[in-house]
Amino acid sequence: MSGGESGLPRLLTAAEAAAPVDAVDVVAEDLRRRFEATGVSFLIVDLTGRAVARLSTAGAVEGGREAERIPMLGSVYEQVIRTQRLFQEAAGEGQRVIVPVTNRGDAIGLLELILPTAPGDDVLAALGEAAHVLAYVVIANGRFTDFYTWGKRSRPPTLAAEIQYQLLPASLSCEGAQFTLCGSLEPSEDLSGDTFDYAVDRDTLHVSVTDPMGHDIAAALAATVLVGALRGARRAGADLAEQARQADQALAAHDQGHATGQLLRINLRTGRAQLVNAGHPWPLRVRDGTAQVITCAVDHPFGLSLDVPHPFRVQDLDLRPGDRLLLLTDGMLEHHGSEVDLLALLEGTRDLHPREIALLLTSAVRDAARGRLEDDATVVCLDWHGPQETQRHVNSGADVQQASGRRPTT
Repeated sequence: MSGGESGLPRLLTAAEAAAPVDAVDVVAEDLRRRFEATGVSFLIVDLTGRAVARLSTAGAVEGGREAERIPMLGSVYEQVIRTQRLFQEAAGEGQRVIVPVTNRGDAIGLLELILPTAPGDDVLAALGEAAHVLAYVVIANGRFTDFYTWGKRSRPPTLAAEIQYQLLPASLSCEGAQFTLCGSLEPSEDLSGDTFDYAVDRDTLHVSVTDPMGHDIAAALAATVLVGALRGARRAGADLAEQARQADQALAAHDQGHATGQLLRINLRTGRAQLVNAGHPWPLRVRDGTAQVITCAVDHPFGLSLDVPHPFRVQDLDLRPGDRLLLLTDGMLEHHGSEVDLLALLEGTRDLHPREIALLLTSAVRDAARGRLEDDATVVCLDWHGPQETQRHVNSGADVQQASGRRPTT
């Protein structure tokens, strides 16, 4: 068994020849033949981050569209996602190999194969390359079909939840040379409209966290107006003050109530960080092992424009290489969130990737509420590496130097 010819042209050609919904199946079948595997599966990470769904199986006796959903907690799948390193073990007379399918730190899923013999280093390298290509195949074909979105959902969302999920960034995680970030949203029973967003320009990282008033459809509609205004202003090149002004005016003009929010902008070349706080909870920061609240000036929420509106203040934020920054909504602090010691959790989990931290914190609030939140709980965790960093240490889509080395616990 060998890696054969270069996997990239073969996999891309196979995927492009198939319908979008079949692209992963075709790639899986190509890998099965290429590596003489008795089975090849693609498992996609559930939107909750707590399970995987087996969407594709090549070499199975029967194949169907009903996805097998597997809880990740304590499983080998969780280990591979967490460490971003492949796993192999004996499986009968063959070898089971599981490889992370990741793009720029976004843990999309896993590639699982049953091989006839123990693979050599060349085969393992080829499988890592194939998994990285598979990440691009899923992302590209996800533009044309709902199949991969369906695979990420353990249950159908309400209309309000469908609207809210569409407002989130396409990837909840992102690794750059200067930063790593991940967001997590734990929805309440009647959805409160929380959103977060980010974008990376050549020299700038933009991050926002917003929380409209109200619940269900009213909150979802307000969030739609708010996020649309912020994205439109950001994409037009507006500075932070202008982004805040346009969001404020949009909510007021369309009678969508008000919303709190926090806008962050970091210059990737200089490390200068600036913040606008529109009636929102203060951010948290971990520096040198100590977590603390960052007190900053608070302006009025978006949507409360007066005849002579008060301009939003753009404040400098003290951000140094090695800092971990947490932006959050009030659902993380109020109701059952008040039972969770966020500062202690942050101090005790500094070695975890933001991907695990974001999920750990929102899960802690959900667990405190016994699964029935009264308000959405949302966080964005940002690790700042500094402007001196110019290259990622990439291994098949992830920076393994940043990956978590142990299982997070609450």
